[in-house]
Amino acid sequence: MADKDPLEQRIEELTKQLEALNQRVNPLEAKMDKPAEPSPAAAPVPAAAPPAAVGLDEPEDISEEILTWARKASLLPRLSTLCFLLVMALVLRTITDNNVINTLIGSGIGMGYAAILVVVGWYMYRQSNPLAPVFAACGAVLMTVIVVETHTRFQSLPLVPAYMTLMATGVAMAYISYRFNVFVPISLGTLGMCLAGAAIDFPNPYFPYLAMVLWTANICGYFAGRMKQCGWLRWIILLVTMLMLSQWGLKLGMAVARKEAQPAALAPSWFLPLLGVFAVTFLGIALWGILHPPSTRVSRFDCALPTINVVLVFSLASYGVHAIGGSSFLLGLVGITVAAAHFYVAFWLAGRRGAGEVGSNTFAFAGSALLAIALPLVTGSLILTLPVLSVTAFFLAILSRKWVNGGIRLTSYILQVYAFAALAMMVQNGKTAVDFLTVIPAGLLAVSALYHYQWCRRYRPPMETGFFAHIDRHDASAVILLLSALTSGFFMLRAFAYQVLILLPKDAVNTADAYRCAQSMLINIAASVLMLLALRKQNKEIRNIAILVTCIGAIRVFLYDMTGTRGVPLVLSVFTFGLVAALESVALGRWPRTTKE
Repeated sequence: MADKDPLEQRIEELTKQLEALNQRVNPLEAKMDKPAEPSPAAAPVPAAAPPAAVGLDEPEDISEEILTWARKASLLPRLSTLCFLLVMALVLRTITDNNVINTLIGSGIGMGYAAILVVVGWYMYRQSNPLAPVFAACGAVLMTVIVVETHTRFQSLPLVPAYMTLMATGVAMAYISYRFNVFVPISLGTLGMCLAGAAIDFPNPYFPYLAMVLWTANICGYFAGRMKQCGWLRWIILLVTMLMLSQWGLKLGMAVARKEAQPAALAPSWFLPLLGVFAVTFLGIALWGILHPPSTRVSRFDCALPTINVVLVFSLASYGVHAIGGSSFLLGLVGITVAAAHFYVAFWLAGRRGAGEVGSNTFAFAGSALLAIALPLVTGSLILTLPVLSVTAFFLAILSRKWVNGGIRLTSYILQVYAFAALAMMVQNGKTAVDFLTVIPAGLLAVSALYHYQWCRRYRPPMETGFFAHIDRHDASAVILLLSALTSGFFMLRAFAYQVLILLPKDAVNTADAYRCAQSMLINIAASVLMLLALRKQNKEIRNIAILVTCIGAIRVFLYDMTGTRGVPLVLSVFTFGLVAALESVALGRWPRTTKE
């Protein structure tokens, strides 16, 4: 038989190998297709003995976790990249310090290098490169440092280009953050722009240019607030803005008080217009943040900004008008108009579902604060404006029930307490305390606060959300309205009693002793009336107030009147307190066990 062809022989061998493989695979496939039979219970494996020294294994586990975290965060590559970028900047700085190149040229090259880093960082963010934050952060920080040092130390960079460079850097970094939803660029860029702008020529900057930088920083801060990690940045920018604007107004006032020529850097003609720009900007930012919150809840910054805005801007405007000799009356009219605009916005927001719960109270509180500041400039007297504020507080309480908004009800309490506190501070002056002009405002304030309290006890506050839902579920804070009414009524009657006493002949009565004891008698009579009213209505709250007033009367009679007065006034003072004590003992003896709260 002839020999087979080598190729045919090779094919036959491969065929035999395939058949052998099939014979081996077929049993395996059959076994896999069969349902798995329950295997006998495996014998329990004894637990491994604990290591002799467990503490020796912990450092190894911790180190592994640290290495894993560093690997995920790209820590070492970022550190090495940061070092190389800083080395380039330091080399350029060394060359410039040794006068190898001109300072202005070196600064220009340095700023160009920083700008290139920013551009490279933007490109890396597009590529999702983990080194992108390093390039962007280095670019922003280097640009800020170079601009401040070049202008302040070497005086080779003019003021306008310095501020414009800072603004351009801040806007570019804000764009990168907003475009790629990252917080590092906008945090460093905006914060660097804000702080570097304040540092240039400190403490005597050219304030209009500085205001322009701060305005841009606040706009960038708004976009930062849309990110969860950057809410803190807005507060820092606002704080720096407040400090710089306050410094501007203070310097203007000091220059006028000293009758000195105002430096050009103060630019008094720009002060009020730029304050107006900031006021409108802050108002718009807050309103937009309320209407379009970044999440389901409005940020605390947007809730607080309207009040901070009106108090800061109007106080500085009042100071500036006084410094430049302007009309305080006209400024007061502007303030009242702006307060009315805030109340209008509160009404408008209350009609919108969803935004009214927070926004209406935010602007109502700001309008109330501005009204309290602006009214005295129009009337020329603080005490005459207090009844207006008290009546406004009462109407806010009515609106809170209509809008089902507990925050506005709390605002009404705060405004009522402010009116009372202002009156209490004014009557500390002896002349104001006994002036007949005090009688009418104090009386109106007492009536308004008392009716406010009665209304609040008739209608419970909204309990859905806010202060009354979580803190004061029983509306115990309304007691302060009753205390305000009682104290205001005391101030009214005290002034009236003095006016009556000075009409009597001086030889018939000692005016000083009579006036002193008359105040104790008024307190004792008030305690009696309150206890009778509490017994009639079976009201524990009024009863407790009556006991408190009685304690105050006891302190005045035994520690104040008996040590400093004598004669008939002292006798009447002690006698009225005795009557109060007897009346209250009878009333408390008849007090039923079950009472109305």
